[in-house]
Amino acid sequence: MPYIYPVKFKWKKQEATLIMALALFSLFFGAGDLILPPQLGLKSGGDWWLLILGFSISAVFIPILGIMAHAKLQGTMFDFGKKVSPWFSLTYCYAVYAISITLPSPRTASVTHEMGVAPLFDSSPLLTSTIYFILVFIFVMNRSRIMDIIGKFLTPAIVIILLAIIGVSVFTASWDFGVSIIEQPVSYGILEGYQTFGAVGAVVVGGVVIVSLNLKQQSGDYNQKRNMIARAGWIAGMGLLLIYGGLILSGALLHDQFDPDINRTGLVSAISSFTLGNQANLLLSVLISLACFTTAVGIVTGTADFVKSRFNNSQTAYTLTAFTGSLLGVLMGQLNVDYIIAVAVPALMFIYPVTIVLILLNAMPEKWVSAAVFKWVVAITVLFSIPDFMNSLGWGEYMNPITRYIPFTKFNLGWTIPALLALLLANWYQSRNKQKPKISSPNS
Repeated sequence: MPYIYPVKFKWKKQEATLIMALALFSLFFGAGDLILPPQLGLKSGGDWWLLILGFSISAVFIPILGIMAHAKLQGTMFDFGKKVSPWFSLTYCYAVYAISITLPSPRTASVTHEMGVAPLFDSSPLLTSTIYFILVFIFVMNRSRIMDIIGKFLTPAIVIILLAIIGVSVFTASWDFGVSIIEQPVSYGILEGYQTFGAVGAVVVGGVVIVSLNLKQQSGDYNQKRNMIARAGWIAGMGLLLIYGGLILSGALLHDQFDPDINRTGLVSAISSFTLGNQANLLLSVLISLACFTTAVGIVTGTADFVKSRFNNSQTAYTLTAFTGSLLGVLMGQLNVDYIIAVAVPALMFIYPVTIVLILLNAMPEKWVSAAVFKWVVAITVLFSIPDFMNSLGWGEYMNPITRYIPFTKFNLGWTIPALLALLLANWYQSRNKQKPKISSPNS
């Protein structure tokens, strides 16, 4: 009998890790994650694997590193930027949360209406977004049960339906690919991965995971929590890679079945109908509702958690923030999906580069990322991401005399090489100063 207890305890830890991984997957997998990959596949032709590579860098690998960084810090999003300065970190946090509850969260309601509700019921977008965010508010106010509810019940349903769509596509379609209409598939995939808000989602929902663990008192010591969160992050990431890759491949395999100009939501509906037949609309409605809803819950919860932490753990601040986030969701969720995606581009070009850099710096060993390194790398990243931001607003021609000398600017990735050089030079400068011998005074 003495062996029963360790085995039982180990199983509980493994079960908790799996539930957390499923919850993370569901919190990450939202509106953009579903509607973006199939259209990428449709456009990619035989380059579909290059699109997967680029897309997975910004939509899988960086978000996983974000969860790794949270596992290391075990605090809030504020900890991601505090080495730069408290003022910068606070400004960054409020910018991310403002963007999150204004764009990706409402977009989940808009996608739910266009793909899950409108094909079945003749109702207005306002009614859908109102009911949708009332339910979001209820879940957020019961946040101590979020991980269990999402991990045990909602995510498995999402995964089963997605695997059914992908499986039918992969095993029934002829492996004949069309001609790619994308010139630079890897860089195009990276930028399209921005629209999933994966990196932003990592810094937002990672905080939700930390708070949920503490509320359930499953924390253990620092290393136990770190290992659990890290394992869950990798499992969720591999799940995302499988689903993204499957959806991109499905779009590429079924390229001859659909009009090349079909919009994102229409393509997902068409693929679902093609693969699942008469039951497609009902299954798709369930899929859309679940995938989008869990993401909205994670965003609003993360925002409310942060504001609560800034006001001495005030429950009133938490409730007011949850209500405000839900109200913004009702108002913005009535808008067209493509319009919200278009509006999001400048915001993404503004916030995504510095988010990626903060994730990478926080995930790196401490000896390479002193406060000085943080300051230099973040400052250079912000400076060299300005041309991409200007270009997203249609003002790119004003930056041409400068940007033509910056590598990868034509791919909207002009900040990457300067940020890498800043990291290397800042570390070189610090190591050089440490190696300088101290000169003794003549009187010593």
